[in-house]
Amino acid sequence: MTGSEALTALALMAAAFATVAVGVYGGRLSRTTSDFLVASRTVGPRWNAAAISGEYLSAASFLGVAGLVAKYGADALWYPIGFTAGYLGLLLFVAAPLRRSGAYTVPDFTEFRLGSRRLRTLTMVFVVVICVLYLVPQYQGAGLTLKILLGLPFWVGPVAVAVIVIANVVGGGMRSITFVQAFQYWLKLTAIAVPALALLALFASNPAPLTEPLPPTIAERTTVAIETPVLVQIDSPAGVSMNGVAVPAPGEYQLSAGTTLVLEAGSLTPVVAGAPSTGEEWVGSGGGLGGAHPLFQVLSIIVATFLGTMGLPHVMVRFYTNPDGRAARRTALAVIALLTLFYAFPTLMGVFARLYVPQLLITDTADAAVVLMPQAAFAGSFGQLLAALAAAGAIAAFLATSSGLLVSIAGALATDVLRGRVRDFRIAAVLGGLLPLPLAMAASTLELSRNVGLVFAVAASTLCPLLVLGIWWRGLTVAGAMSGLLTGGLASGTAAALTLAGGVDEHALGGWLGVLTGYPAAVSVPLAFVTMVVVSRFTTASADTARIFARMHLPERLGMSIERVPTDERVRDNPVAEA
Repeated sequence: MTGSEALTALALMAAAFATVAVGVYGGRLSRTTSDFLVASRTVGPRWNAAAISGEYLSAASFLGVAGLVAKYGADALWYPIGFTAGYLGLLLFVAAPLRRSGAYTVPDFTEFRLGSRRLRTLTMVFVVVICVLYLVPQYQGAGLTLKILLGLPFWVGPVAVAVIVIANVVGGGMRSITFVQAFQYWLKLTAIAVPALALLALFASNPAPLTEPLPPTIAERTTVAIETPVLVQIDSPAGVSMNGVAVPAPGEYQLSAGTTLVLEAGSLTPVVAGAPSTGEEWVGSGGGLGGAHPLFQVLSIIVATFLGTMGLPHVMVRFYTNPDGRAARRTALAVIALLTLFYAFPTLMGVFARLYVPQLLITDTADAAVVLMPQAAFAGSFGQLLAALAAAGAIAAFLATSSGLLVSIAGALATDVLRGRVRDFRIAAVLGGLLPLPLAMAASTLELSRNVGLVFAVAASTLCPLLVLGIWWRGLTVAGAMSGLLTGGLASGTAAALTLAGGVDEHALGGWLGVLTGYPAAVSVPLAFVTMVVVSRFTTASADTARIFARMHLPERLGMSIERVPTDERVRDNPVAEA
């Protein structure tokens, strides 16, 4: 192991150890089911905002945003914009009424709103599916990071993250991971901000043109090993060779796994087919993210990211931890500020990646730009220290988001499938942490942000319309809610499954089949909303709607809110003793 690898390994272990230590500190206070599910609703706005931000900034944010910006330029910025703006919708439409409902989980809210056990069960299924799909890119990101930085087998990263996260969640549930996630937000911010600012200073001292009418130029002779098949566009073959043979002419080339691409100093960097090949194309908008119908892609990204946040179970459950609706609204406002601060730095890293690690534009590993760039830009120990810091931030991203997702899975399974005891929560946490492992090993090598974007599309097509209409429209019925869930879930889930399994022919049906499976939200989200409204119009709403709406929308000081109590706390005072 080289000195750089040893330093990186030390940083990764330090981040993992700190995560476990902070989790143990928080977990010592967990006693009741309420502690495990919602930290007994005692988390203040500032602390909760840091925890939500730490949980929300996943592998897609820490690594994926920079990779997409590096490859696709301006249109990729819709991901960080949408990820942040989604909290504006939460602030305006969901946060306070959801907290006033007194629910513990999203399925608990649906039963409170519509009084149907069948709808609650269906909602629980979608909660688990969304969380498992979201865990897959976290595990993938861990595998990618450890493989690139330390040369470890891919499976080591997912297994390591699963073990640490399961231990923290089993040990203390929501109260434990609240401490962990708040700590990890500041760790991730430091880990991305310091390298980004260092690269900004380097760029300011020696500026290079980013919008020149040519692809990025290779500074020194570089060898690129192709591990997964990829179609690349080579605009200038001078100085480019494949398996020892010079590239004869410009054009698209299919590179199979095992191909070795050599780029001589001064050669122009090939790019993945469909990505902008010149600086002018990269800085412009309207080109999409490769493939046909770019404007539809961008529209779907906007819909999925703006509305998907309102359907993410691990985000929703954090608002149940606030003391009241006012605190929930203040939390959402603080989160917008924290996310805005954070996303400035991955965007900078994506810009600089075209200058310092342009070879990543050839393969599907642009997500690694954040962790590889410091050593490529800075020689010696300074570059190694920055790389180790970035690696620590990356592992914190995987652990923080995975923790929140696992709490949501465990809460849903424990209260809706099992008996709702602390013991059941722990069993569900173990099962939920292990379930995504084989999926992470088998999933295609899609960019992390695009992978997460599909999960946002599923959330925006299912739980988002259920929550928005459930909170603001008195006419929603059980039949309407179930029909909308199934319709939106089937449309977006089928598209996500096809894409994650390897996609479809992007030229089929004039390119529309490929773009609809890769970016389904522009169709599936309106379809879900319309289905809920239309079916509800032809069925009967609950007679108790007025009282339910009063509880959700009137201030707590009027005495209408009633906290729902977990099952085991209704029958005993000390659930841990029996668990």
